[in-house]
Amino acid sequence: SMIQDKQFSREVVGKAMPYRVYTPKNYDAEPETRFPLVVFLHGAGERGTDLQGVTRHGPLHEVATGREFPFLIAAPQLSGQEYWGGYIESLNAWLDDLLATYRIDPDRVYLTGLSMGGTGTWLWAMASAKRFAAIMPMCGTGICWCAGNVKELPIWTFHGSADEIIPVEESIHMVNRVNACGGHARLTICEGYTHDCWTDTYAREDIYEWLLSHRRQH
Repeated sequence: SMIQDKQFSREVVGKAMPYRVYTPKNYDAEPETRFPLVVFLHGAGERGTDLQGVTRHGPLHEVATGREFPFLIAAPQLSGQEYWGGYIESLNAWLDDLLATYRIDPDRVYLTGLSMGGTGTWLWAMASAKRFAAIMPMCGTGICWCAGNVKELPIWTFHGSADEIIPVEESIHMVNRVNACGGHARLTICEGYTHDCWTDTYAREDIYEWLLSHRRQH
């Protein structure tokens, strides 16, 4: 397996985003295989110009501790005071470029993120639901009047019951709204956890099995 740092700067796009990508160890050995992709959106504290930020938490942090995964992981990075919801078109162009560059199964693209990236996961999925097979926002917040946009998507969200940054009510409200529209969202409330519900959650096995069990609905 391999981690590389890349710069995506297609001319037509509003924003050039550096990103880090992990390829599974059998990627080069199986040139006919298209692999699943997990896209990870970092939180506000990991913005910057040093791609170490995208490895501080989440799936790439798991890789940094020696864990191996059977899918690609790609994590773009924002800088300054930027937030994901301001760059949906750029994210879609970046994902297009990723799909053209790597052997990815377009029906097995999964989106996850934490805090600001959990919010970004909700917002990107609400704008572009047909791109993803399943999403996993952690301790984020969505836009309730767009809940119907993601009613076809498998959604599993996590939130600490004692979150002092983004109240757990935000995830409760979003999941309830999605399901009131006929959706398929589930919520795991991490009892006693403050904002960081992600460290223990991304360390689990079952969340990745859950993601990989889904294929995009056409």
